[in-house]
Amino acid sequence: MKQSQRVTLGGKLSAVLVAAGSSVGLGNIWRFPYVAGDNGGGAFLAIYMLCVLILGLPLMIAEFSVGRATHRNAVGAYRTLDRKWSFLGYNGVLAAFLILGFYFVVSGWTAEYMVHSVTGELTRYTTAVEYTAMFDRFIRNPWRPILYTSLFIAATHFVIAMGVQKGIERSAKVLMPMLFIILIALAIHSLLMPGGTEGLKFFLQPDFSKVTAATVLTALGQAFFSLSLGIGTMVTYASYFKAETDLRHTAFHVTILDTTVAVLAGIVIFPAVFSVGIEPSSGPSLVFITLPGIFNSMPLSMVWSSIFFLLLVVAALTSTISLHEVITVYLHEEWHMSRRGAAWTTTGGTMALAALASLSLGLFDSWRICGLNLFDSLDYLTANILLPAGGFFTSIFVGWRMERKALQAQITNDGKLPFRIERLFRFLLRYVCPAILLLVFLDNMGIF
Repeated sequence: MKQSQRVTLGGKLSAVLVAAGSSVGLGNIWRFPYVAGDNGGGAFLAIYMLCVLILGLPLMIAEFSVGRATHRNAVGAYRTLDRKWSFLGYNGVLAAFLILGFYFVVSGWTAEYMVHSVTGELTRYTTAVEYTAMFDRFIRNPWRPILYTSLFIAATHFVIAMGVQKGIERSAKVLMPMLFIILIALAIHSLLMPGGTEGLKFFLQPDFSKVTAATVLTALGQAFFSLSLGIGTMVTYASYFKAETDLRHTAFHVTILDTTVAVLAGIVIFPAVFSVGIEPSSGPSLVFITLPGIFNSMPLSMVWSSIFFLLLVVAALTSTISLHEVITVYLHEEWHMSRRGAAWTTTGGTMALAALASLSLGLFDSWRICGLNLFDSLDYLTANILLPAGGFFTSIFVGWRMERKALQAQITNDGKLPFRIERLFRFLLRYVCPAILLLVFLDNMGIF
């Protein structure tokens, strides 16, 4: 059931850049490099690439097929194919909403630090203790994080309100090249730092002594979450693809771009960290505490620090746009709102949730859900439950329930393209992907 008036993306490049913008985010910049370095470096990278081929590519092609077959939002797409599976679309919309609740907050942090870099505020501090104190004061402040979160939400809303072609597509054509230019410039700068090659070895040199069963599960989880699978973004964006778009090539190019960003981020971070002789750390402590101190020790520290946090802002913005669009187009098509009204409703709802999530790190820290504050609860619920569930049931639906002819028509563009590995593809979706995602889920629950 196709909508004749539905807008489409301009061409093959637009499809790749828009989908890649969804998958590339803050996790590529700080999580992947550290996880790789802590799990065997080049050995982990090889395992990760294998996981992308076995898990990521089939699931992305599956979600693309659902989206383009129906040209509907995440809920409408599954309802059109099988009304009983509408819950899978609702899972994606709910996950997108809850993720934005904390992701907008972290995005606001990157904007705040970019401003501090430009103004020279970060150069006032010299030790890790001072940067830690600065970060703690900031996230516990009742209004400053919300201010920057609001500015980030406003930027996201502006792009969404412009529409698919004038907003999302145009922004992807600007933001994605900008992201790669910044990454390459920072990578070259890091490699030229004294001791930079040692950091590169730590990141890329294979260390098979660190490879365990847990390493493989970590790589599987990283491959799944890094590609933004199971949250409706790929279904939504594929609904804007043209009939001649090659879903297989698009998925392959998206995974290559996503992995390239992660590897470049490691080349940026680890040479810089090793250059000043400190131990690499993960998560917020790496980005908001360790790296500002490193940049402060460099010549032209304000310049390089500003460029780095601009990189984080760009990476975060490409992700928030895609998550916002999942909710906006759902409200627009299923609730029959105007696109502008749907965008404002999404913006208002996510702003309220993000404000509460931000305040839960300070003023409302005593409010707990199963021992976690709201910020951590949103992170845990989406990463450990909703996303694996979305991926698991997507593989089951496309592998077992979606009509074989409908799936073939999408992957072959109605018979115009060959599909020589159909049996392997269906085997992966029916058996391998569900089994892997179940293992990842159990690992997240601490059962292993």
